[in-house]
Amino acid sequence: MNFDEIIDRHRTHSMKWDMMEKLYGVSGDDGISMWVADMDFRAAPPIRAELEAMCAHGVFGYYGDDASYRAAIGWWMKTRHGWEIDPEWIFTTHGLVNGTALCVDTFTAPGDGVVLFTPVYHAFARVIRAAGREVVECEMINADGRYELDFDAYDAQMTGAETMLVLSSPHNPGGRVWTRAELEAIRDFCIRHDLVLVSDEIHHDLVFPGATHTPFALIDGVEDRLVMMTSTTKTFNIAGIHAGNVIIPDPGLRKAFAARMAALGISGNSFGYHLAEAAYSPEGAVWVDELVAYLDGNRQVFDAAVREIPGLTSMQLESTYLAWVDFSGTGMARQEFTRRVEQGARIAVNHGPTFGKGGENFLRFNFATPRSVVIEATERLAEAFADLQ
Repeated sequence: MNFDEIIDRHRTHSMKWDMMEKLYGVSGDDGISMWVADMDFRAAPPIRAELEAMCAHGVFGYYGDDASYRAAIGWWMKTRHGWEIDPEWIFTTHGLVNGTALCVDTFTAPGDGVVLFTPVYHAFARVIRAAGREVVECEMINADGRYELDFDAYDAQMTGAETMLVLSSPHNPGGRVWTRAELEAIRDFCIRHDLVLVSDEIHHDLVFPGATHTPFALIDGVEDRLVMMTSTTKTFNIAGIHAGNVIIPDPGLRKAFAARMAALGISGNSFGYHLAEAAYSPEGAVWVDELVAYLDGNRQVFDAAVREIPGLTSMQLESTYLAWVDFSGTGMARQEFTRRVEQGARIAVNHGPTFGKGGENFLRFNFATPRSVVIEATERLAEAFADLQ
């Protein structure tokens, strides 16, 4: 796979490239889009081959007989993550933001508190608030550029109105791969406060050398309160199909979720089923390994360049392709360093405050793009902050 290939995504209804001027004021003519989390790479060969076969057939009717689709998910989770699942545990949603919203709708009531370890993926808070629930922000500790959890502080925050925790694992935007000990501490926290635990593991395939992701389902003692969420979309750059897996081992939770899905008339789309089966294959696994190696190279290039700019610090990522850059060392107000990035360097990025408490001095950069683009972006950043050097 040639990840160095430049693919022009302008005027293709790409949110990432065609919306950056409207949202961030960065011109599409010479701007670099490094905000929303999709990649500027072609999808894996087995996915494109499956789409070509579907187009050649030419009939796009309702999807049925999903046994092979469920088997493909099971194969992937077992071979790539050491997690054996029952096919009956799997629900298909319209992506994992939809999966999160359905969990909030099913397992909480209006006015309930839903706990987030912040800063964290911004869509969680958006759907929680839209559902009339309270977002309970438990801010993480930034310990020398590495997020850690402070359960003494979180225990003190709990009021008894909280009924759910939504976890990002691996963490977006900090790139942490939680250790088994940390996952056990999260389990114990959920037991102490009787919280349903929704573990969003959408980035679980994008883990760099030296780190090992543990699916929460492999942690003992959490089965009766755990909802797992995974997807092909981030791993294989097919976010536009809006397909995700909600995997629920517990029969009681599963029954409640199935009832809510039925009440809302939710079912998957045929493209999501077909492409997931193509992705979760030996050929797909080879492509993912090549992708992670390339992303690791981009990570190193980006971080090395950022380290050369006084006042900027990029968190050491263990997973994801989303660099989380701290600008507090510049001494600048948020508006100033954001202006320099967007108007000076002409780079569209996600703003830290949207991720909740602790994100105020950060910007998130998506480096899942050809390396030449990453290099160009870092050169622009150096120029935009040249007066600090």
